Amino acid sequence: MRSTFTSGLSSSLRATGVSLVALCLATPLFAQTSPSEAGDGADIVVTATRRAENIKDVPVAVTVIGGEKLSVLNSSGLDIRFLSSRTPSLQIESSFGRTFPRFYIRGLGNTDFDPNAAQPVSVVLDDVALENAMLKAFPIFDVASVEVLRGPQGTLFGRNTPAGVVKINSARPNDTFGGHGSVSWGTYNSVNAEAALTGPLGEGLSFRASGMLQRRDDWVKNDTLVTLADRKLEGYRDLAGRFQLAYDADDFSALVNVHARDLKTSPRVFRAGTFQQGSNRFTGGFDKDHVTLDGITSQSMTQFGSNLRLEYAAEGLGTFYSTTAYEKANVESTGDIDGGATYAFPALGYGIALFPVNTGGRTKPKEFSQELRFASDDMNGLRFQAGAYYFHQTLDYAEFAYDGTGARVSAILHDNKNENYGLFASAEYKATEALTLRAGLRYSHDKKRDTISLDPALAASSIATQLIAVPLPLTNRATASNVSWDASATYAVSDQVSLYARAATGYLGPAIQDRVTFFSVPSVAKKQTTISGEAGIKGATADRTLQFDLAGYWYRTKNLQLTAVGGAANSASLINADKAVGYGLEATVEFKPVPELTLTAGGSYNFTEIRDNMVSIAPCGSLCTVTDPLNAAGRAIIDGNDLPQAPRYVANATARYAVPVGSGEVFAYTDWAYRSAINYFLYTAREFRGRSLLEGGAKLGYKADGGWEAAVFARNITNQIRSVSAIDFNNLTGMINEPRILGVELKASF
Repeated sequence: MRSTFTSGLSSSLRATGVSLVALCLATPLFAQTSPSEAGDGADIVVTATRRAENIKDVPVAVTVIGGEKLSVLNSSGLDIRFLSSRTPSLQIESSFGRTFPRFYIRGLGNTDFDPNAAQPVSVVLDDVALENAMLKAFPIFDVASVEVLRGPQGTLFGRNTPAGVVKINSARPNDTFGGHGSVSWGTYNSVNAEAALTGPLGEGLSFRASGMLQRRDDWVKNDTLVTLADRKLEGYRDLAGRFQLAYDADDFSALVNVHARDLKTSPRVFRAGTFQQGSNRFTGGFDKDHVTLDGITSQSMTQFGSNLRLEYAAEGLGTFYSTTAYEKANVESTGDIDGGATYAFPALGYGIALFPVNTGGRTKPKEFSQELRFASDDMNGLRFQAGAYYFHQTLDYAEFAYDGTGARVSAILHDNKNENYGLFASAEYKATEALTLRAGLRYSHDKKRDTISLDPALAASSIATQLIAVPLPLTNRATASNVSWDASATYAVSDQVSLYARAATGYLGPAIQDRVTFFSVPSVAKKQTTISGEAGIKGATADRTLQFDLAGYWYRTKNLQLTAVGGAANSASLINADKAVGYGLEATVEFKPVPELTLTAGGSYNFTEIRDNMVSIAPCGSLCTVTDPLNAAGRAIIDGNDLPQAPRYVANATARYAVPVGSGEVFAYTDWAYRSAINYFLYTAREFRGRSLLEGGAKLGYKADGGWEAAVFARNITNQIRSVSAIDFNNLTGMINEPRILGVELKASF
């Protein structure tokens, strides 16, 4: 029997539903929950606690994207960055294009572009944590859902999760024969094609085979007459596939997953002189379709991975899980990072740089992981999980530098090892019918070794030796241990509404900065730890026409790992700042006032601040207008600054309306994402304060009951172009977001 509170809440919320949605669309403090992909207000199920649970019962701030929404957001075939700003507090950017995404949740992230850089946001693909940033770039296709878990997840997901987890769940094999296919074509000959086939093989076996092709013509013209760079840039051909074989018996199941990717593309286009001096607006002559580059431009990537997941259910006891995984990649990337072909001082004007710089490298991460986990059945209100984890990574990469003729004049070799052990346990107890208590612990131990040497064939090169201030070969080591914990309480106010509070800690392992070019000196940073508290309310009206989630949080990160790159010497330094603090509000809501209309909105307010009055860094190399105070050595004092790539406001909204026509429906879908201004770097400068960005999409189509669909779509429909990142050592160089894409799409399923 429904409680009086629930009945009253349901009536009140329905009465004010339209005004609530209007508020959500108008302010970034309230906004979107992911729509229930099953439709009709069905429960949203998440695996944020390593068990399948109703989202309202989970004491974690989590948002899910799946089904039609996931498909619409990636209509044009963008890489994983299409998720940026699509959930509260989430940002994703890259200076390597499709091969090296950098994630930020609640402002915590890492702007370092070094191949061995650790990120405080973990990407977990099919229960496998991907450590190296280049492995995190695997495309999203044939995916059941994407869960974004915000805040420290150090107990059940391990180290390097103090900011949160992006959890990607592939669609699994089915014992009913079926499949789907889709293809779209749009501006710049952009093609996004995907297909999947699944079905039974008999004797408990089933399979699922899926694949994806994304391609685009080069659309940026290089106007330089004498050049080593490609004449056209920003195109790509990205091919990926996945095969899964499943076995299911009464008490035992196994799933084999094999996946691979082959990418050929151009590197990220760097644009010299993007900004007006003294302003963050584009300089005169800026043209998104044109650049002037004279250095080598090339990029390719191959990736392969496999995992084996086993489950054994012991009757009356619980389930044993084993996940064994291996991932590797081979990435080559070379770019004209000065972004120009004309050199002058001062370097003012689009395409003008101070001096030429053409660098690149080859990166080969290999990762093996093994997790053993036991999850108990319910024992009179008590459930628990416990397990062990092992991770081993080898990371070999070479840094290349080139002269003006394209000859390689330097090759610095890196041989890295990274090992982690973990033991964890978590329990939950239903203290009363309404109150559930949870707590967990995890012990982690990290060991890293980094060796730097010169390629013997180029060791005598004057370029290779003149810019290196340390003797090579050189080895650095780092070790650390940590105990992470979490504790939470969930109180069911009614069958539809629950309150929760959670405290948790997270851990980012020690880091080694191993750059030696431009007189950089390798350094080691100690571990970074985060403590966080959050509380919220989750629920729905009794008829599920309105679902909502509101949370507030606070965190403090001690020994904040910061990497200052660039500056006048183009050096890199890794330091630990005393701490950073953050706090904010996050909200999501879905409203279905009538069966034909679904509205969602979501957003966050995120305050971040670096707190260390002793730390300073070298500011830009030239031309920028630094707004931080400088110390006697001319270094910028960053105490009180926002974290980089941390907007104060993030907001998103969608609307879908459909009317029956014939044996199907005509539908219209629109989605919008907003982030406020950001700092690109640790210091502040007028030119390097990124302007706010609003991107929208639209889709209009016909969906037939027989399983086929035809539609037209637009991405970045207003064609708003903004710089999303920058390089500061040479000139006012920027990188921009994706242009408008218009296209058509066909889908079929059976």
